[in-house]
Amino acid sequence: MCRHLGWLGTDVTVSSLVLDPPCGLRVQSYAPRRQKHCLLNADGWGVGFFDRSAHGQVPRRWRSQAPLWGDVSFESVAPALRSHCVVAAVRSATVGMPIDVSATAPFTDGRWLLSHNGIVDRAVLPVTTRAESVCDSALLAAVIFERGLDALGETITEIAAADPGARLNVLAADGSRLLATAWGDTLSILRRPDGVVLASEPYDNDSGWEDVPDRHLVEVTAAGVVLTPLDHPEGYR
Repeated sequence: MCRHLGWLGTDVTVSSLVLDPPCGLRVQSYAPRRQKHCLLNADGWGVGFFDRSAHGQVPRRWRSQAPLWGDVSFESVAPALRSHCVVAAVRSATVGMPIDVSATAPFTDGRWLLSHNGIVDRAVLPVTTRAESVCDSALLAAVIFERGLDALGETITEIAAADPGARLNVLAADGSRLLATAWGDTLSILRRPDGVVLASEPYDNDSGWEDVPDRHLVEVTAAGVVLTPLDHPEGYR
């Protein structure tokens, strides 16, 4: 399990999304408000963001296997990191999974950043050699990368059929799109004037937060937000 957050909009500081909110990911690492399956997210954290100053949109990552609440180095640098597209997560490792940097989201294929909030039986996942770690989330990320993010909804429904107990909340970004699934755990959306936040749970008490219904795919682009039920082909805004 974990808590994660995605941002797409104007350039903002990483600190304003992860550290500064009263119930942001730093607080969620030790006191999540809506998490159902564990009490802490102390098994690592990761922040990924896209750098438009480089050629194209380049994903950058900063990850650690230590708890976010104690990382003073990240706290000192996060206010200086700015991006229009961010994926961040704090981790509670699935029992039996390794606790190291390679097992910590966000994962990447060089184009996309991806986080998984949930659990899945590794035995139902197709064999892949591209995973960053042997943990369930890294293997799931590799499968999704291989199939392509345009097939995210189909991939999630297929894996859920093979493992009915799986929780498959996925959050991914490529610098111009945010994609997310709500499957077995909480997901909320905040439409701000300067962009859109997708998060496992609200990072403050703003009345604008909306809960995403379970078993839905969310796509955020410059054109807006589209929610698609994963058992129906049509979407709605």
